[in-house]
Amino acid sequence: MPAPADRLTALHEGILDWFAAHARDLPWRDPDCPPWGVLVSEIMLQQTPVVRVLPRWRAWLERWPTPADLAAAPTADVLTAWDRLGYPRRALRLQEAARAIVERHGGEVPADPAALRALPGIGEYTAAAVSSFAFGIPETVVDTNVRRVLARALRGEALPGRTLTRAEMAAAHAAMPEGADRANAWNAAVMELGALVCTARSPACDRCPVREVCAWVAAGSPPPEERPRGQAWAGTDRHVRGAVMAAVREHGRVPAAQVRDAVVATGRLGAHRPEDAQWERCVAGLLTDGLLVRHDDGALAFPG
Repeated sequence: MPAPADRLTALHEGILDWFAAHARDLPWRDPDCPPWGVLVSEIMLQQTPVVRVLPRWRAWLERWPTPADLAAAPTADVLTAWDRLGYPRRALRLQEAARAIVERHGGEVPADPAALRALPGIGEYTAAAVSSFAFGIPETVVDTNVRRVLARALRGEALPGRTLTRAEMAAAHAAMPEGADRANAWNAAVMELGALVCTARSPACDRCPVREVCAWVAAGSPPPEERPRGQAWAGTDRHVRGAVMAAVREHGRVPAAQVRDAVVATGRLGAHRPEDAQWERCVAGLLTDGLLVRHDDGALAFPG
């Protein structure tokens, strides 16, 4: 293995060259994509694969091409347009962020990472990603894919820990190449390598551009100390909540007496039939989260 400094140089050259040749042609990477489009993509891509995001992103930007457009939209329309992207609270937070952008920044997405972090629903990762990808400010962008690539390439670990630590963030910052253009390209390139090649379950090491300098490969590709467990879905509260949202999305307003039948009719619950306690808990949670409202007659509907 080369010395640490030489290995980092080799990682920079290998990953950046690979990205230049193999990066996916995604619309939010287009130089003409406005910062608003980048921000929308980052919110939609949280825990959701690109293939599902692409059609929703295009439809969203066509309907609400600016923060002001989304800020003025009825919330019911926003939740309906979110469709089946999952985690619909993201749609509410995105609209809240749009309203804050209009109120605080004249309708223009701010470039400053601190101003971005101050927007509703925008955390450290999203603020850094928008600053880097939309404005060319070389913030350190660290998502799950980046963590995994750096854990393997630099530390020889199969997978990173459960939570991002300050030490890990500092190491990611130190690993960035010099120069704003290269640093911003690096942010996207490492993320892309993790998504397409250095995947969690079946890494394609034979196709990896930095296999020869990867600490994990040099160590014999040891298995992770703790294997991540897959998230259960069928029969969970998330499953039921999603089915309720689907029923309201389809019907607009569901009379109280027909809510359960409407939810079952979506087919999203399969054979699962929630007991009263789970049903009441899920509906109450949707109401508390602001995703649904209950009218005086007991009917459920989207707010606004």
